[in-house]
Amino acid sequence: MGYVKNNNYLCTTILININNLQNNCKTIKNNMPSIKNFDELTAHLASKGTKSRVAVVWAEDDVTRSAVLKALEAGIITVTFVGCRKEIEADERLAQFKSEFSIIDANDRDDAAAKAVAEVREDRANVLMKGLLNTDNLLRAVLNKETGILPKGNVLTHITVADIPELGHLLLFTDAAVIPNPTLEQRIEQVKYVTKIAHALHIEEPKISLIHCSEKVDERHFPCTADYVQIKEKAAAGEFGKCIVDGPLDLKTSLCYESMHHKGINSPINGEADAVLFPEIESGNVFYKTITLLAHAQTAGLLQGAKVPVVLPSRGDSIESKFYSLAVASAI
Repeated sequence: MGYVKNNNYLCTTILININNLQNNCKTIKNNMPSIKNFDELTAHLASKGTKSRVAVVWAEDDVTRSAVLKALEAGIITVTFVGCRKEIEADERLAQFKSEFSIIDANDRDDAAAKAVAEVREDRANVLMKGLLNTDNLLRAVLNKETGILPKGNVLTHITVADIPELGHLLLFTDAAVIPNPTLEQRIEQVKYVTKIAHALHIEEPKISLIHCSEKVDERHFPCTADYVQIKEKAAAGEFGKCIVDGPLDLKTSLCYESMHHKGINSPINGEADAVLFPEIESGNVFYKTITLLAHAQTAGLLQGAKVPVVLPSRGDSIESKFYSLAVASAI
């Protein structure tokens, strides 16, 4: 009986120690510093030792293949190329990574898009990337009601992550590419998406600013400001998880403590927004073009709402931008 008693005590002690260890690990994970730039992001992904499986649609162009090559070199992805076998096999740079990629033949761009989406639908890929094809070609496959990968009721929107040298931290914003004038329901989903991505970047409690030209609610002339009131209420009720949401606020006060202080604005954003939601696509797109041209920002862009992140670069995006988009998609 003494042996049983001592054995039970020993088992209890071991279980307590295991629980303490698990709690300590959770604390360490929760206290990880936020990722401040794209270099930190790629280093973090490489250190994890896990790789995303990316389905790349029609990588006919050198820029797409170069971005994929950088991600292969960083050790953060494996690849299924869909279409363009001739170009891929002729690219000598990819030869050293033959064990890290496969090729699925396709007749044309539409066929490639359908087959890449099927890879996602059948859980053989967890990131989808657009190559040298029109966005319409890819979105037709993504949005197909029978064979697509947009769950019923989900909102498809574009999220950009920007690394702006003068800012000192990554900034998320939406929507610069997809939704012209978001409805309240679409704005709610945008807040959910940016919160999710911010958490993946180890921003424990992201500050999300709802952008307008002033800090006043004006439902008559600017209906979006009325939406902002409801979104703040939902955030305060915890519907978006751990985050801080405020607005309407202008862009400068959202990102500059001194500006907010001088204007006498009292806001939990405190001039330190991690994410900004623009009222419509024009302002979001202008901001995107401005920071890349005049502030030398590096950007990563992707669609959220589909079954997996969709890397949807513009034809004018750089190799680095496409590479960083792959990195952000791999972090989610």
